[in-house]
Amino acid sequence: MENIEETAVVIVGAGPAGLAVSACLSLKSIPYILLEKEDCVAPLWKKHAYDRLHLHLAKNYCFLPFKPHSPSTPTYLSKDEFIQYIDDYVSDFDIKPRLSCCVECALYLEDERNWNILVKNYASNGIEIYRAQFLVIASGENAKGFIPEIEGLSEFKGQVIHSSEYKSGLEFHGKNVLVIGCGNSGMELAYDLANYGARTSIVIRSPFHVVSRELIRLGMFLLKYFPINVVDSLVTFGAKTMFGDLSKYGIHRPKEGPFFLKATKGRSPVIDVGTVSKIKTREIKVLPAVSSIKEDIVVFENGQRQAFDAIILATGFRSTACDWLEDYCYVLNDQGFPKNRYPLHWKGEKGVYCVGLSKMGLFGVSSDAEQTANDIAKLLHAETDNSKGKYN
Repeated sequence: MENIEETAVVIVGAGPAGLAVSACLSLKSIPYILLEKEDCVAPLWKKHAYDRLHLHLAKNYCFLPFKPHSPSTPTYLSKDEFIQYIDDYVSDFDIKPRLSCCVECALYLEDERNWNILVKNYASNGIEIYRAQFLVIASGENAKGFIPEIEGLSEFKGQVIHSSEYKSGLEFHGKNVLVIGCGNSGMELAYDLANYGARTSIVIRSPFHVVSRELIRLGMFLLKYFPINVVDSLVTFGAKTMFGDLSKYGIHRPKEGPFFLKATKGRSPVIDVGTVSKIKTREIKVLPAVSSIKEDIVVFENGQRQAFDAIILATGFRSTACDWLEDYCYVLNDQGFPKNRYPLHWKGEKGVYCVGLSKMGLFGVSSDAEQTANDIAKLLHAETDNSKGKYN
């Protein structure tokens, strides 16, 4: 029978969320084990981020607990600068994740009041079992790229990649490229492709807000003092002044404001990096939803047909926590996101927590991590005082 290793807390995922929880627990001297299925920390940033990526929010909203950015740090960090920050964070808090350890199954043992976590160790090719009083889900909102069902996509003759595989537009120079998806990633990849000389088109299906980094930064500051509807009105007015009427270019604004949509539906506005100007000059072509694909020909809902050499799916990601967390009902819904509403979204029943699943970026990660560690510390302290703890 396999050996069972016991600890107070098991954290699943060594991205920013898992690292933040680790640091918070460490400072409270609470023992934990941090598991990561990839061979490095922050694999989404190190392996699956495109070259030109920068943080869209200012640095004062993008740091992990107990380590704010220095005054010399750029306001908007590049991918490489943020990766360096993450590596420094691991070093500063002496975080030692167990890499190449993929959680196959986690379930709650009611009779023992513990979590049992079954892990495949890719390095040793063995199976490991961990037992913990508390389980923290930190595997992220973007654990796996979402591939939509499009008729004929599997038979497309050209190259098809998800945005998580995209690095640079250099390899697409001179090619006809279709970007499907008009969120921040899709719009930025379209811009990058056009800059590298690709003949770029982007599918835009739904309304969304287009704003600048400065408008978002101003809005987040104003939210400290004004209601969300007032801030939304000011930011929307600023966006209209800055970008003009975009409806004639195929971009329509929603009726609800950008901060209201983010708070209620988790939908982020598009922070423009230069894409809009290229759409206005037709350097980037806007197309409607895809109807079907036939070999190298893409058929659109308006009946238009066009040949492409490559398709890039900027269609988002999904949480995979429900795939391995057998008793996910204690904290998550069927889509792998918190079942409890904000601000208690991070806490479940039976000693299970989720960090970084609130669709609030790094700012939300830090808040979730600190609240989770504080709650675990409180429960452990109560257990010491009362000889038995209650986890819900």
